[in-house]
Amino acid sequence: MKYEIIIAGFGGQGVLSMGKILAYSGLMGGKEVSWMPSYGPEQRGGTANVTVIISDERISSPVLNEYDIAIILNQPSMDKFEAKVKPGGILIYDDYGIQKPLTRNDIEIYRIAAMDTATALDMQKTFNMIVLGGLLKVVPMVSLDNVMKGLKKTLPERHYSTLPANEEAIRKGIEIIQKVK
Repeated sequence: MKYEIIIAGFGGQGVLSMGKILAYSGLMGGKEVSWMPSYGPEQRGGTANVTVIISDERISSPVLNEYDIAIILNQPSMDKFEAKVKPGGILIYDDYGIQKPLTRNDIEIYRIAAMDTATALDMQKTFNMIVLGGLLKVVPMVSLDNVMKGLKKTLPERHYSTLPANEEAIRKGIEIIQKVK
């Protein structure tokens, strides 16, 4: 098993932390992992992306040109990464930030209304965990237990009180993701 993943959106959406939590979750499950963030100096509000690789075998390079899975959270990221999903791969997007229709017919496409759901539930800070839950429904590459361990590893201790809300958000993402084609 090997998953090569890109998560992309605006800085401030939790893109990098979602990737880090996913990587830690893989580590907790005994997998080989790579986490490689990329963002401009503007970070919050500018574009940000992270490449995560989770594998049963050693990872030769963290640098990728194509991805098995793309999680896209805004239009600039869709414009940049939609074409880089491998044929037969998976693209998951939050429709809140996407204006143009997707053009690919050779991949599986899933929509998750994470921003709308986070706003409706007054859980905006857990937006990225809703998206992560959607990913785990589509491709259960790590267990929820390991995600929670990874989350605890990445959060400062003063934020441990948010763990139940984050778990609730992951479960909500599992519930709301929908296959488009």
